[in-house]
Amino acid sequence: MAKASDFEGKKQDELFYFVDYSPEEAERVGYSNYSYWGSVIQNFLKHKAAVVCLFLFLFLVIFSFIALAIGKYDYQTLVTDSSLAFRKPNSEYWFGTDNLGRDYWCQVWYATQVSIRLALIVAVGESILGVIIGLIWGYVRKLDRFFTELYNICDNVPSTIILILISYVASPSVQTLILGMSITGWIAMARFIRNQILIIRDRDYNVASRCIGTPIRRIVLRNLLPYLVSVIMLRMALTIPEAIGNEVFITYIGLGLSVETPSLGNLINDGRKVMMQAGLRYQLLYPTIILSFVTIAFYLIGNAFSDAADPKNHLQ
Repeated sequence: MAKASDFEGKKQDELFYFVDYSPEEAERVGYSNYSYWGSVIQNFLKHKAAVVCLFLFLFLVIFSFIALAIGKYDYQTLVTDSSLAFRKPNSEYWFGTDNLGRDYWCQVWYATQVSIRLALIVAVGESILGVIIGLIWGYVRKLDRFFTELYNICDNVPSTIILILISYVASPSVQTLILGMSITGWIAMARFIRNQILIIRDRDYNVASRCIGTPIRRIVLRNLLPYLVSVIMLRMALTIPEAIGNEVFITYIGLGLSVETPSLGNLINDGRKVMMQAGLRYQLLYPTIILSFVTIAFYLIGNAFSDAADPKNHLQ
């Protein structure tokens, strides 16, 4: 430790000196290589089970196209032949045949594509509608009462009833199901977004942005949305298996997709009718396995991505 006597008798230029300034060094020290999406991906990869489920789901989607290509029959050219009804899986019909003698292999994989496509569209539609309403609901104070009353009305009416009414009034189709699920599904997303906006709306940096005249659009996009990514992705991930489950239920009660359109709901409904016959349980087995996997996979993926997208977890 330096003592006072060490500095006695020394000139000022011997005690002090100027440090050389380097703009490159200053820029390097002040530069941060932090990347939000890079941190999201890095944290997501730490969840091994979710990563495995994501790859398996992508493989399932890709294989559904490959399976139709390598299958012996094309769904569009299937012909009803009652003499081939309820054939068990064999070298000719890999998944057996249904009650009309049609190849079950191509039906299962075509139905997988239909149901996943429907679920993805519903998830995106619900998210867009829910995020827009949630942002307005939470940020514009004058509209809080209106959206609160609208939420209370919509939330107290069972979504199943609305889905049934829409499916009953309109003709059964993929578009009808997408419309019905999007109308009933935005409520949960909007509520989550609104609650998050209320928490961060009046933080110091947002108040300062409003004081200096920053446009609301910029405040929403730069200051608010990054904190909502985790909530949005979690809700989207949970919506996908929920949408498939709703399609299965609506089809089960006879108001879903037409019987001419293969879907997991139609196949499960048909399999349910013959499930008590031991030799025909394969008709319920295959679509049920796919539905169960998608449900579990997106539950794990959604929770993992939600944790990874939370900026608080990027500091670890």
